[in-house]
Amino acid sequence: MVQTPSATPDDVEADQTVVFIMTSGPSSPARCATPFYLGSVLAAMDARVHIFFTMEGVRLMQTGVAESLCAMPGGRRIIEFIRDAKRAGVVLHVCEPAMPGYDMDPDADLIPEVDHVARASDLADLVLDCDKLITF
Repeated sequence: MVQTPSATPDDVEADQTVVFIMTSGPSSPARCATPFYLGSVLAAMDARVHIFFTMEGVRLMQTGVAESLCAMPGGRRIIEFIRDAKRAGVVLHVCEPAMPGYDMDPDADLIPEVDHVARASDLADLVLDCDKLITF
């Protein structure tokens, strides 16, 4: 039985905001490309897209990590997915309180693609104001 999708790409309104909360990191590389890919698709459909990195997800924004990580053997590097998402207009937020647990300094250890070093209150604002929330 084929199911008809409840929404089509034409149903996405330009004023919709989608927030991804990214907790996955280098210990689960297979989960690391999809948020950037899906974020790029949604941004191309005129949605405002934010990815908020917390817990181990902050490591993806650490210099050198995404440059050497692939979601699957022989696949594209995660940094390439990150750069695609940035070109599409996705906004990247990194949770400052999570960084010390991974020995990261917000002034020295982040890739240039990061838009905002954020706090839990920033995430709360994003969650309360968004139309869709997706977790990875």
